[in-house]
Amino acid sequence: MSRKNKLLLAYYGDDFTGSTDALEFLTLAGVKTVLFLQKPTPKDLDRFPGIQAIGLAGKSRSLSPSEMEAELFPAFENLKSFEPAHFHYKVCSTFDSAPHVGNIGKAIEIGSEVFNQKTVLVSPSAPHLGRFCVFGNLFARMGTIGNGEIYRIDRHPSMSKHPVTPALEGDLTIHLAKQTEKSIGLVNLTTIEKGTSEVLEVVANNQSEILFFDGFNLEHLKTIGSIFNQLAKDKTLFSVGSSGIEMALGLDWKDKKIIGNETAFQSAGEVSPILVLSGSCSPVTSGQIEYALENGFLEIPLESKAVAIQNQAEIIQKTVVQIIANFNNGKSTILHTSTGSNDPRIAETESYFKSKGIAENEIQKQCSSIYGSVLGRIAKEVLKAVPLKRILFAGGDTSSYAASELDILALEMIAPIAPGAPLCKAVSDNEWVDGIEMNFKGGQVGTADYFIKVLKGEKL
Repeated sequence: MSRKNKLLLAYYGDDFTGSTDALEFLTLAGVKTVLFLQKPTPKDLDRFPGIQAIGLAGKSRSLSPSEMEAELFPAFENLKSFEPAHFHYKVCSTFDSAPHVGNIGKAIEIGSEVFNQKTVLVSPSAPHLGRFCVFGNLFARMGTIGNGEIYRIDRHPSMSKHPVTPALEGDLTIHLAKQTEKSIGLVNLTTIEKGTSEVLEVVANNQSEILFFDGFNLEHLKTIGSIFNQLAKDKTLFSVGSSGIEMALGLDWKDKKIIGNETAFQSAGEVSPILVLSGSCSPVTSGQIEYALENGFLEIPLESKAVAIQNQAEIIQKTVVQIIANFNNGKSTILHTSTGSNDPRIAETESYFKSKGIAENEIQKQCSSIYGSVLGRIAKEVLKAVPLKRILFAGGDTSSYAASELDILALEMIAPIAPGAPLCKAVSDNEWVDGIEMNFKGGQVGTADYFIKVLKGEKL
């Protein structure tokens, strides 16, 4: 691809829900964006005339460092081949990661090598989602919408108790230092407040291999976007962070008239029934399940014994039959692996894995992979049997594995639902999934009536 026609941006999302988060903010900013679920070829891009940005939905958040190397090196090289102005490794706005799983430091090391970049720029803040970085410390609102309480991330009622990557440290420079030996610096809020020229001077004199940027509001993001765009003039700039990076770049692109007006969307409208696949144990999702059940949805608790391969065929067949029966009766169905962190199925699953000699820090990764795969296989059989029009995936880790079972080439945004969780249309060569509407939401996303809003196609 020539530099004249280069993409504005390419990104890799470390899970599916986060990948659609970035897709939404680019699309709403007026950037024609397509999210691929497998490494794209030039011919794949040719299917989308006028494309300006691409994403690749991944699952590195649930992988070990060695697995990340096998996943990310070819993925990064693939996206680099399209010569985008920017390449963004998109992580969750709560910076979910640990040395043994979803290691952001490892991703930085890989990206630094692939893009031959001495200093990697990191911008975690996403004020539009209630995520703020102040003097290196990350603060997050409870949920991504509404007036929820704001907590330092290590005191957040949900994220501090995350089953895979609990937030144990509020200072992200310290948190990341446990994941890499690269030196880490910070452009703090007092410098950001001084504007672009002051920050550029700090960046020019920086000697650190990783450089964090504070951010508290949209003006800070606009400054960051201007800096990143200036640094991307001569070669692809590699950065790491939340969808706040897409927001930052979009604010500067609009200011410089590189892109036009924001894209407006109408309501997608109601389709009934819908299927909800939930692998989340977040209290936010638990409340959404409870609310939906009180408002006409039916539930199918996925048995914990589904983690054992010898039980899966029977459970999948039985569950598919039940979902189809519910569909034929016009009933939306929630298939869930838990209803909150106290669900007894969690302890049952952990006990099973321990009996198989699985290390404790590997159990949650196994849960995400196996439960996600089972959920996806169930959805696949349902789609082949009935004309289901809309699916909701809840849970960042499991959704990546579930969607991977569905032979989807790409997703395009068709309507907003909640910030960071748009309604998308699937593009596939298989007629049973092509055109299906899908919504991917992380555990912290949405209000109590979220499932109802997705059913009706309404924006929160």
